[in-house]
Amino acid sequence: QVHLVESGGGLVQAGGSLRLSCQASGLTFSSYGMGWFRQAPGKQREFVAGINRSDSNTDYADSVKGRFTIFRDNAKNTMYLQMNSLKPEDTAVYYCAARLTASSRVEVRDTTYDYWGQGTQVTVSS
Repeated sequence: QVHLVESGGGLVQAGGSLRLSCQASGLTFSSYGMGWFRQAPGKQREFVAGINRSDSNTDYADSVKGRFTIFRDNAKNTMYLQMNSLKPEDTAVYYCAARLTASSRVEVRDTTYDYWGQGTQVTVSS
């Protein structure tokens, strides 16, 4: 059974940093492209960042480019999202997702992901 467990969320002041982790189990982690998505109250879920299975390709939403960094450690079955210079508009529940694929592309459409975590809350105060 596949499990994705996010951690690292919390309350931080604007300008601060957080690092989210996504621990995967029950799958061959290196065969999966991974992504971070977020959903704020009253808004649709949106793509934040993605990384291909070999860690050779990443993609970011324009709103987080230059502030967030996605990376993974296939030996630890873990993906990370380093979030710097946080803004109140980054407040949301953040979800990690896994997509079984042979492609080196990063997929931004949430409908293409196979597995999801339960989410972790990130709140940025002004």
